[in-house]
Amino acid sequence: MANNLPHSLPERTFQYQSSLPSLPVPTLGISLSKYLDAVRPFASETEYKATLDIVKKFEVGVGEELHQKLLQRSKAKRNWLEDWWLDAAYLELRTPSQLTVNFGGPAPYLEHCWPPAEGTHLQRASIATWHTLQYWNLIRTETLPPQKAGKTALDMDQFRMLFCTCKVPGVKKDTIYNYFKAESEGPCPSHVVVMCRGRIFTFDALCDGKILTPPELLRQLSYVEKVCEGEPEGDGVSALTTEERTCWAMMAREALKGNPTIRWGDKSYNSLVFSDGTFGSNCDHAPYDAMVLVSLCWYVDQQLKATEGKWKGSDAVRAIPPPEELVFTVDEKTRSNIRQAKQQYLESTQDLQVVCYAFTAFGKSAIKERKLHPDIFIQLAMQLAYYKLHKGPGSCYETAMTRTFYHGRTETMRPCTEEAVNWCKAMIDPTCDVNARRKAMRLAFLKHSKLMADAQEGKGFDRHLLGLYLIAKEEGRPTPDLFMDPLYARSGGGGNFVLSSSLVGYTTVLGVVAPMVHHGYGFFYRIRDDRIVISVSAWTSYRQTDAASLFNNFSSSMHEMLHLATTSQL
Repeated sequence: MANNLPHSLPERTFQYQSSLPSLPVPTLGISLSKYLDAVRPFASETEYKATLDIVKKFEVGVGEELHQKLLQRSKAKRNWLEDWWLDAAYLELRTPSQLTVNFGGPAPYLEHCWPPAEGTHLQRASIATWHTLQYWNLIRTETLPPQKAGKTALDMDQFRMLFCTCKVPGVKKDTIYNYFKAESEGPCPSHVVVMCRGRIFTFDALCDGKILTPPELLRQLSYVEKVCEGEPEGDGVSALTTEERTCWAMMAREALKGNPTIRWGDKSYNSLVFSDGTFGSNCDHAPYDAMVLVSLCWYVDQQLKATEGKWKGSDAVRAIPPPEELVFTVDEKTRSNIRQAKQQYLESTQDLQVVCYAFTAFGKSAIKERKLHPDIFIQLAMQLAYYKLHKGPGSCYETAMTRTFYHGRTETMRPCTEEAVNWCKAMIDPTCDVNARRKAMRLAFLKHSKLMADAQEGKGFDRHLLGLYLIAKEEGRPTPDLFMDPLYARSGGGGNFVLSSSLVGYTTVLGVVAPMVHHGYGFFYRIRDDRIVISVSAWTSYRQTDAASLFNNFSSSMHEMLHLATTSQL
């Protein structure tokens, strides 16, 4: 009988896109109630009463008007936030992208088969690039399985933006150009761009419709390195992409005559290959969120692990043309701009402190044995670490994924709850007994879990408030008092979170971001069965913050929490 059943067809990458639900608009009253909860830890009684009064007036006045207009917008768009978010969070920002917007770091290849070794970089780069091109082909042929949360399909649109995508600077607003197409949609760019010693080369990754093999890719990369060896460095036009966005746009108009989108842009994915055979990346955050890149890196990582980092196919090299150098015509003014951009970028990077440590005392297994959620455990340890180091609560952003909705990206989850702060106070109060600390920790866990679930279900409040703010702005209205209230920014609103944090996943892939604010931290982490690996960033010019000290306090907080959970499971 089983032989007579039809074979189910494999799922296509984008097959669920048309059936995904629209992004909902939360209830105004509930969003404002959550907002009041979120500002409470940062307010005195007098300040909180003033904010409460502002919020009540907003709810029955201009807030309700703006909310009704947002509901109207949501009827016309499957995702009312999508365009706004891209503009407000990324394209309209005028600060230099490379440090303040891009995420850096994610790359596999280290933990199992490719320890650092000088002279291996070209061989490894050819193999890693081949696996990366296989991933491009999976998306192009729509054979990459759609991702799911349990049995619920997730939006896969961001995977279109991983390749063949660049951001182009504008005087007031940048623009994203995306040339990717699935095979069913038509032809698609298939070239690779290689940058070496300030020079830029390109070659087609396909020959007769087939992806170049690692030996063929090795030939192309070797050609570029050989051409650049012993020669003066090139002009390094790419340094201009590190500039303030309006400045870069003006330079592009002056220096890069012709169509800059064909030969230059802020790329969605840059794979960095170092001389010791290790890898990194730098990626524009505007087109997609980090989990897309993590998915690519994890795929490559697992392919390398399965093949022991070796190419086991043919060593034959077809007759393929060598890479072509892209030569820019630059005048002395442009060269001066490039030198200035390099200097400014160097100074900025020297101000950024980044530490990456592995906490190896325990990991996911020990936490789950105590029936606790590993992510919430780490978030509370981070809260306690900040509280101990800075003698007070730190407004905190944690990424919540909203990809169960059409073109969903992220929502803000605010881990610095009143329950978390009360628990931190209990942990540093020597007069507080173990039972009181346990009870406080349990309440903090429950609150975090509820807020994260709400955010993932489209019931967060930060994006909702952003929508109301942007409607007021578009209509030329005065900025509502809610957004001018000092507590709005102090609690993290408007991109002012002191702790910018995210779980990168349960894989071997890790990344890093710069702090949102000068007095803040970036805190990214990945969770494994036996360890937690963390990257922490801070600005050295702000003397009161220190990434290493935050990690040390985080480590001690982890031990305190495990001990508390062990003596009596929550």
